[in-house]
Amino acid sequence: MSFYTRRGDQGQTYLLSGERVGKDDLRVKTYGALDELQSHLGLARASSASSAVADALASIQVQISTLSSELANASGTIAVAQKCIRKEDVLHLEATIDAYTSRYGLPQGFVIPGNSVDSAALHVARAVCRRCERLIVALFGQAPGRDVVLAYVNRLADLLFVLAWSLEVRAVIAWAVRETLACSGQEAKV
Repeated sequence: MSFYTRRGDQGQTYLLSGERVGKDDLRVKTYGALDELQSHLGLARASSASSAVADALASIQVQISTLSSELANASGTIAVAQKCIRKEDVLHLEATIDAYTSRYGLPQGFVIPGNSVDSAALHVARAVCRRCERLIVALFGQAPGRDVVLAYVNRLADLLFVLAWSLEVRAVIAWAVRETLACSGQEAKV
C-alpha cells in the first residue's frame, strides 16, 4: 500500500463528514493550523527541561488531536468523533494555570522569549495557538460551533504562556545560581 493517494492533487480533500472541499477551505485551514500547533507542542515537549511540563504537553497533544477531529467534521455534530473537548478539559487547563502561577508568579511586563530553548518553543506554540483561536472564531462565524471549543483554545494559549514563563524563571534562576557559584569558585549542580 502506498502512502500517497493522488486524491488531493487537484487541491481538494475530504472532511470527516465525507464532504469534499478545497484545501483552502477555512475548516481545512483551521485544523491545519491545529496540526501546526501539534508539531510545535511536540518540539516544545522534546526540548523541555521539565518532565512535568513535558507530561502536560503530551496530554494536550492528545486533546489537540481530538479537537482537530471535531473541527474536521462539517456536519456540526460530534457524533463522528470518538471524543470531544468538554468543559472539564477547560477546567483542567485552568487548574494547571493556577498551580503554575502560584508557584512562579506572573511577569510584571512584556516577556521577550529566548532565555531558554524550551521556553522559546512554548512561546512559538502559544503564538500558533492564538492563530488557531482566530481561525476558529472565523470558522464559527460561518458555521456555528460549540463554545467550549473556543474556551479551550483560549485557555490553552494562556497555559502555554504560563508554562513558558515558568521555564523562563527556572532558566534565569539556574543561570543566577551558576554565576554565583562561579564567582565563589564552586561548580553548579543545577
